[in-house]
Order: sequence, then C-alpha cells, then structure tokens
Amino acid sequence: MQTRSRWSAIVGYSLVGAATQLVWLNFAGVTTVAATRYHVSESAIGWLAQVFPLLYVVLAIPCGLALDRWFRPALIAGAVLTALGATIRLAGDSYTWLLAGQIIASIAQPLVLNAVTGITGRYLTEKHRPTGIATGTASIFAGMVIAFLLSAIFPTATALPTMLLVTAIFTIAAAAVLTFALRTPGPFSPAPSAPAPAAAPGPSPASAAPRPSPASAAPGTAPIAATTRGNLAAAWGDPLIRRLCVLAIFPFGVFVAISTFAQALLEPAGVSGTTASTILLVNVIAGVLGSATIPIFVARHQAESRLLITSLATTAAACALLAIAPSAATGYLSITLIGLLLLPALPIVLELVERQTGEAEGTAAGLIWMSGNLGGLLVATAVGLLVHHPTTAFLTMAAIPLLAIPGAHTLRHHLPTKPPTPNPAATPTPD
Repeated sequence: MQTRSRWSAIVGYSLVGAATQLVWLNFAGVTTVAATRYHVSESAIGWLAQVFPLLYVVLAIPCGLALDRWFRPALIAGAVLTALGATIRLAGDSYTWLLAGQIIASIAQPLVLNAVTGITGRYLTEKHRPTGIATGTASIFAGMVIAFLLSAIFPTATALPTMLLVTAIFTIAAAAVLTFALRTPGPFSPAPSAPAPAAAPGPSPASAAPRPSPASAAPGTAPIAATTRGNLAAAWGDPLIRRLCVLAIFPFGVFVAISTFAQALLEPAGVSGTTASTILLVNVIAGVLGSATIPIFVARHQAESRLLITSLATTAAACALLAIAPSAATGYLSITLIGLLLLPALPIVLELVERQTGEAEGTAAGLIWMSGNLGGLLVATAVGLLVHHPTTAFLTMAAIPLLAIPGAHTLRHHLPTKPPTPNPAATPTPD
C-alpha cells in the first residue's frame, strides 16, 4: 500500500517558518518608539533586524550541511532556538537583552528556512511536494504579515513588552507543534545516488549517476550525487544550482530594497508613512497569496522559466512606473504587483532545487538562501545610497531585474523534467 503524505509536519514547519520572520521583523513598524523606550538610536534598532541577513550569509552552508546529515534534530534545534531567542528578550527591559535574543534567533533562521525542501521531500508524496514547498514558503511571508499586524496592534513604547510576550508564546507553541510532528522520521527519504563509476578523467560532480528519485534531469544537468562529506561540492558542482543561485540574487535584492526604502523613496511624492506601511503590508499579503497558488500551477505546467521572465519584467516595469509617476496610487499598483509576481519566484526556485537534488537538498537550499540574502544586502545598500534621489533609485531597481531576464530565458534548457508517474513510497529510514 502506498504511503500517504504527512501534512502535520508541513503545518508544524509552516508555524515555525512564520515564527522566524515574526522575530526578525518585530520592530520594523515600531523603530522610533523602540529607540525611545530602550534609549538607543534608530540605527541600533535597525541592527536588531540586520543581524538576520548578515548571519544568514555566514551560516547558510553550515546549517545546510547539518540538515543534510541530521535533518530532524537540526530542524527541531532551529525551532527551539527561535523560541529561546524570542523568550530571552523578555529577561530584561533593555537593548542588550533584545540584541542577545535576536542573535540567537538569527542563528536558528537558516536551520529552519533551509529545511523547506527537505521536509517536503521526507513527509510528502512526490505529487504533493510543489504544494508543500509553496505552503511552507507562503508561511514565511505570512510571518512578515503577522509582524506588521502586531506593530499596528502594539504601536506604543509601553505596549512593546506585550508585543514581545505574544511573539514568545507564538514561537514556543510553533516549536512544540513541529517537535511533535517530527517525533518519527518521514516516510520518504532522499535516495542516495548510486556510487559513481571509477574515476574516468573529466566528469564533474554534476555528471555523476542520477538519483533514483524523484525526477530525471534535462540533458547536461544530471541530478546531484551527494555524500555527507561532499554535499557542498556536489551542490555547487551542479550547473542548475549555480544558475539558480545567480538568479536568486535579483528578485531577493529588489524585494529587500523595496521593503526597506519604499517609505523614504515615496515620501517626496507626498505619500505618508502610514500609507507606505499599508502599501508594504498589501505587498506581502499579495506575496503570500501568490506564493501559495502560482508555484503549484507553474509546476503542473512546467512553466518555471516563463513565470520567472514575467515576474522579472513586471517588476522592472513597476519600478519604472514609480520612477516616472510616484504617488500613493502607483505605489499600491506597482508594489502589490511586485509582491504578487516576484515573491512566488522563491518557492518556484526551491521546488526546482528539491526536484534536482538528492541527499544534498539542505546544502543546495542553503546556497539559494545565501545568494538571496547576499543580493538583498547588495541591492539595499546601493538603493540606500540613492535614497535622496528617488527617481534614480527606482530606475536602478528597474534595471536590476532586467539583467536577470536572459538567465531566466536560458534556464528552460536546464530544468529537470518530471517523471510520468508518481514515485512509489520509499521505505522509512532514520534521519
């Protein structure tokens, strides 16, 4: 009898994924009042969020390797560390405790986010994996929405401890649900590739024998043959993974820059801070809806390249519109479209990673996330230097996705194909 998907694991993962973003962005909407309460500068409050992408770039690969070797313990550790970081912030009413909690939670984030492909591959049947990846990724964006909503509900300095308490309770509950859901190994396991033939000169790691499951690959992009010791070399040796890492820089970069500087760039056009915050909230909600639905349709029709081209071109046009005619109306239209079409690029890329990789899916996902966070830092820094020149800043953001369109177009020649029939259930193996 064929083994069924275990969706409880995806529910637990989705809660923890949302929790990581909630802790990350807790102060995004209350920067000024938090600076007043804790007697620090607004820049210092900004560092409570900035430690997350900075540490992600450093820890993405080690955490990916840990997930490949000890999947369940590593993911549970990420959930527990997220809850611990959120709880430590309650230990004292000072900036020092806040920063300590944020650092602990930021260490946990790559253990959680890198696991989105691994948990779907272990707990869902092949036909359900695109839906699982879309759900897990959408929950990450949903955590951003929760953070913005809590900032609106607790907007004053005196209400900040209550906001932190609510966040801690959420993270503890999420960690408990995930730990219970992962009490036993998943019914499916990334099948190790057959040993590569004795070394004939010339083949790269990407040309090793294909994994038996879940998919066959397009010519020139054989699935990864991974061992625990060689996971990083195997993941980076695959041409498709390298292409996806480069492509991830552009949508991540533009999204982070828009999220960080939309209010400042639209202010000269008469857009208030409240309106800008609402625009960003709508942007993320649109991204949640798009990430939960569009990747499933794209996977069924194998339209990954076309969707990426469409989202990149639309993002470029939306940023150009903001450069030409900035206003609240164009802000709502353009930034909502960016969220709806650009954010689903992440689950689409991660689904391709899951389809392509074997035992190295955690490391490969870590490479994608690391590239995206690096892109966010680079593009946001460039736009930050242009923050007093909104037209130039928006035109810069319009040009960046255009640079990625040729790569998205050629990607279709390297995509892994899907088998015509579902893969039989695998025998459970310990993680």
